[in-house]
Amino acid sequence: MSTYKKEVGTAVQNFAGNYPGAADGQLWYDSTNTNFKYSYGATSLVGSWATGGNLNTARSGVGSAGIQTAALTFGGFNPAITPSPSALTESYNGTSWTEVNDLNVARSRPGGLGIQTSALAVTGSGPGSTALTESWAGTSWTEVGDINTARFNTMTAGADNTSGLIFGGEPGSASNALTESWNGTSWTEVNDLNTQRKTAGGVGIQTAALCISGDNDVTGSVSTAATESWNGTSWTEVNDVNTARRILGAAGIQTSALLFGGTTTPTDPNNPTIYGNTELWNGTSWSETNDLNSARYDLGGAGTQTAGLAFAGRSSPSTHLTATEEFTTSTVAAGAWSTGGSLNTARRGLRAAGAGTQTASLAFGGAIPPGNTLLAVTESYDGSTWTEVNDLNTARQTLGGAGTQTSALAFGGGPTDTAITESWNGTSWTEVADMNTVKRRLGGVGADNTSALAFGGVTSALTESWNGTSWTEVNDLNTARYALTGTGIQTAALAIGSGLPPKAITESWNGTSWTEVNDLNTGRDELAAAGIQTAALAFGGETPSPTAATEEWNGTSWTEVNDLNSAKSELAGAGIQTAALAIGGGPPTAITAATEEWNVPGTIVETITTS
Repeated sequence: MSTYKKEVGTAVQNFAGNYPGAADGQLWYDSTNTNFKYSYGATSLVGSWATGGNLNTARSGVGSAGIQTAALTFGGFNPAITPSPSALTESYNGTSWTEVNDLNVARSRPGGLGIQTSALAVTGSGPGSTALTESWAGTSWTEVGDINTARFNTMTAGADNTSGLIFGGEPGSASNALTESWNGTSWTEVNDLNTQRKTAGGVGIQTAALCISGDNDVTGSVSTAATESWNGTSWTEVNDVNTARRILGAAGIQTSALLFGGTTTPTDPNNPTIYGNTELWNGTSWSETNDLNSARYDLGGAGTQTAGLAFAGRSSPSTHLTATEEFTTSTVAAGAWSTGGSLNTARRGLRAAGAGTQTASLAFGGAIPPGNTLLAVTESYDGSTWTEVNDLNTARQTLGGAGTQTSALAFGGGPTDTAITESWNGTSWTEVADMNTVKRRLGGVGADNTSALAFGGVTSALTESWNGTSWTEVNDLNTARYALTGTGIQTAALAIGSGLPPKAITESWNGTSWTEVNDLNTGRDELAAAGIQTAALAFGGETPSPTAATEEWNGTSWTEVNDLNSAKSELAGAGIQTAALAIGGGPPTAITAATEEWNVPGTIVETITTS
């Protein structure tokens, strides 16, 4: 019998028996029939936040411990209630919070670790830093051994009140890297963090922890993206978070963590950047998932990666919260971009028609920098190769497009605003009735050349509907905008993104009016989209720099998925959510002819016969 390595030249991992949990691209040996098998169509983890029960007392800078259905929060502050830090302790049962016995010493920003019935509250500001440790046995707090170096804004990890780790904090750079280990009786100094910091996230247990992001005082209190992993003896730098931030929330363990909320060090303390961003750690790298419903910082966090809890915090410097959010995850098919056939003419500002299919689409118009030479070029795609067909009658860029490869509509465009509409019958373009309002950088959707919708454009909220003969003005977008994109049909559409500055706005059209729905995770303009109103894909655009970001819409919210292979804007999109095209575009002076194909395969097992 030949081997896979002999036949293909690549070694294969050998498992005894079937291996149905194989990752995307995993080969394994099936001992039951002496064949190798190949798995493709892997899944990825995504999550979303839902409303939980409110705290009894609004505050920020709390300590926390426990899981999603059995959590504990303690300390914190709310100047609107009292100028002094709080000693309040509240217990969560998965539905509501109940006040229980207070800390012995009121303080803000204490470190917290453990579970609901066995926790530690360590350090804090009362005001001024403290070395105090209090132990919770499920009913009340008891003062136990102090840490060696008093501080606050520390990070912690630990399974219960008998074993824990504290690391980083302030004041002073001397304490920012210090790590101490708790044996149930006393604290012992162990090896320092590699990056001195405070206000970071801490998860895990005494022998396996993570220190995530936070502020680095050494560089002038600048937020760091650094993540470090603790093996029980020393810290090792691992992959950074996607968004550096401070006074954030975290939950989970060393190999499976959740990061959420936070803020950057503000240049204006009265106007900080506040994040709802949520990231998942798989033991190797961070990936972004759905945001908190309420962006906040200085919050508490508890639970696991798949069942997290976010509570308290601030939505502005003076607004302290009672809100609790519960995070749950699910697995989805993992899509990816691959290289498709190149256009014959590289360009920006083009549009495409290819509703419903990745293998039969049409791209038209655009421009070539510098000077933005306008193009009338039209190309047809068969799933592998682009072929030039008959040109538009009027060369233009940033136009609207709708329809299919054999029945399309091109309308509006620039750089001088136009109302021109052209209809494609599968062979050639014919000028038909103009739009009512000249516009460019608009969005457009439609099933074919008899049914389309045009919306937005430079300084416009106008929406027009096409019936195959003429355009009719219908209800406006809620937010006037341009450089947006759209997906769907005349009676069920999405309007996505906006400039300038780039915005994350999404609106849904029901055939009569527009309704604002959940925003993109990344605000941008000059992006592309594919799909329908309830299952869409948005990709590329400017933030204001070109981006490769890709997001999936499930009818309710956007989830970040695998990026384009290259960042680009003013590109065209065609296809459906699970089989899409990204066509042309590019940075302002580096246009591309590249096409990328997005596929979300089902979980398929292919048998490779080797004998």
